Amino acid sequence: MNLEEYRLAGHLSPGKSSDKADDRTGALIHEILLVGMLQCNCHIVGDPATREAIVIDPGEEVDRILAAIKRHGLTVKAILNTHAHIDHVGGLKKMREVTGAPVLMHRDDLELYRNLEMQAEWIGFKAPQMTEVDDFLQESSPIRWGGYELRVIHTPGHTKGSVCLYLPRAAGSSRIIEPETLFAGDTLFAGSIGRTDLWGGSFEEIMRSLRGKVLTLPDEVVVYPGHGPATTIGQEREMNPFLRGV
Repeated sequence: MNLEEYRLAGHLSPGKSSDKADDRTGALIHEILLVGMLQCNCHIVGDPATREAIVIDPGEEVDRILAAIKRHGLTVKAILNTHAHIDHVGGLKKMREVTGAPVLMHRDDLELYRNLEMQAEWIGFKAPQMTEVDDFLQESSPIRWGGYELRVIHTPGHTKGSVCLYLPRAAGSSRIIEPETLFAGDTLFAGSIGRTDLWGGSFEEIMRSLRGKVLTLPDEVVVYPGHGPATTIGQEREMNPFLRGV
């Protein structure tokens, strides 16, 4: 499958860069960079008080990501992956080397990550260099940095180890999180869901993940997919053709 076939098959959605950072108000620093030929949404999420940050899905163009981190004066505490498809993991090695931050993904996607050469052949890419995976994302182990806590939701279906990362509004927290946020990877898109015809994909599993986990979240939660524009749980519950009546 070449790049154009991959694009036409529905893996990509139109999107644009976004910068939600607002250091002056003390609100969460959140910058979105569209990286690589497949325009993966890479997220920089920082605490304006401690200047600690996480990076989610640094697919490519690490120099741009590092420049944004430097502009905000942030220190990266963890590099997280929603899943191990090549367009989401291509920048891991350089990000880890430059920042010294650990790389985390779900254990069930480790085999997929170890087969980057095969993934590269699917879409005519040059395989990126691999790095060590320092730890595994687990539902029982939230990711903490600064004054924030990110909850891991295992949502198999797009890949075996796909996860969504949920940033709730912590009760009594002095940190501003408005509104609550879900980094959905390629599990849920605005108006669609993730592909299930690639290695490790399963339509039955992704629907179980969406029904049993994603759609249990409040309607007002803002969803940032792995590609394309943001949406909300409520919007997708009402309008997404895969989820109507679920």
